[in-house]
Amino acid sequence: MTTLLHEERLGAVLDAVRACRPRSVADLGCGRGDLLVRLATLPGVARVTGLDTARDALEALRARLAALPPGGAEVTLVAGAIAEAGSALAGHDCATLVEVIEHVAPAELPALERAVFARMRPARVVVTTPNAEFNPLLGVPTSRRRHPGHRFEWPRRRFRDWTGTLARRHGYHAACRDIAGCHPDLGGASQMAVFDRDDA
Repeated sequence: MTTLLHEERLGAVLDAVRACRPRSVADLGCGRGDLLVRLATLPGVARVTGLDTARDALEALRARLAALPPGGAEVTLVAGAIAEAGSALAGHDCATLVEVIEHVAPAELPALERAVFARMRPARVVVTTPNAEFNPLLGVPTSRRRHPGHRFEWPRRRFRDWTGTLARRHGYHAACRDIAGCHPDLGGASQMAVFDRDDA
């Protein structure tokens, strides 16, 4: 079961992936596959890799994939952390990190950044994360985060600062926008950055 905001988030990510016409996509932090099962049926996508630390989520995803009609992308599922995935992430045109970075301790973010932007270096990277400014509209007190597993939740300015610094450091350019609902002052429930490699 998914919420309307989650469906809007996934739709925005799929649009960003479609726009670069990838042959291969890595869904990093794929969980039970809400995005991955859709990536596997995108026209033109021949290979999809899903990576997650939760083995039970990957097993649930295997069952979902088994129910898909034949003829979709070749799918590989990998158990492990993004920063330690190594060669499993090589050679993908596009990578997605949907509501993933907020589960990483701030001190460990640089290792994730290096794994994706320095070693993997896909032509496009799509990142979404909760927008802390939207939390009051969800009934989340300012003293709490949306999920106990979140290590941080950033307001839009902080996310844009991080995005800009990361893009400059690794030879990408990036565009940010609000997604999943749109309040005139508080933005969306999530925020999305689309990174495109400068030499792609």
